[in-house]
Amino acid sequence: MSSCSEPYEYVLYIDEAGDDGLRRVKPIDPNGGSEWLCIGGLLIRSQFETEAVDWVKGIRTDINATQGPALHYRDLSPTKRKRACELLAEHPCRLFAVASNKKNMRGHDNSRAARRGGKQWYYNYCVRLLMERVTDFCLRDSSKRFGGPRNVRVIFSLRGGHSYGQTKAYWELLKAQAIGKTTYLNKREIAHQVLRFGLVEYVPHYSLAGLQLADVVASSFYQAADALGPKWAIEPAKALEPRMARESGVVADYGLVLQPSPPWKAALTNDQKAIFSHYGYMF
Repeated sequence: MSSCSEPYEYVLYIDEAGDDGLRRVKPIDPNGGSEWLCIGGLLIRSQFETEAVDWVKGIRTDINATQGPALHYRDLSPTKRKRACELLAEHPCRLFAVASNKKNMRGHDNSRAARRGGKQWYYNYCVRLLMERVTDFCLRDSSKRFGGPRNVRVIFSLRGGHSYGQTKAYWELLKAQAIGKTTYLNKREIAHQVLRFGLVEYVPHYSLAGLQLADVVASSFYQAADALGPKWAIEPAKALEPRMARESGVVADYGLVLQPSPPWKAALTNDQKAIFSHYGYMF
């Protein structure tokens, strides 16, 4: 159970696949960083926080992946990856993913964003896109169910090289801008009514079942987008469809976000477009 002192109705688990390096990027640079950065989010109601442990146990037992301390998508066979996604989609959750293609960002340095979000401005921006949609979902859902906003607890999978304190500080700035109606790039805004600084944490992947499930989301969409990689497959990410978050019935640009925008700027191959087309993107 959580030791958080502030009440919350939702729990968001965040993990990532790929890297946020921009100096060298595949396939432009053969030895560069990943072409994609994918951020995955698993959102549940707080009443299911402890049940997520049983969800992971059930998945691992079903696919016979019980060795080791945690569920790791990258360690699974192709068949087990798809099955894990099918099983995850049977549970009461909402799934979000941001897939950012980095080719057009290669070598880019955004000094304005760096002043707001620190040295990891690109990572923070991708997480911002996720949070704008998650907090919108929580605000609309809690307003419908309770007549007002309810908080979301946010838990990051701890990765080396990231300053989550910078990310939290960036959110505080975005919250202040949203309240003051001064948001820069304000197509969407973080719904500040449901986000609290004291409800943001970062812990190792293996320590929480929800983070292991967020890894399934992030990694399956990374695999589906990475058509130039050796393990490309879109079936696992397609299997998550029943639980993908929707806005007016549409997953594209809500449950699944493709960057850059508009999509043609990414110069994707037909194989790379496949998963995005499946979820409603038009090219």
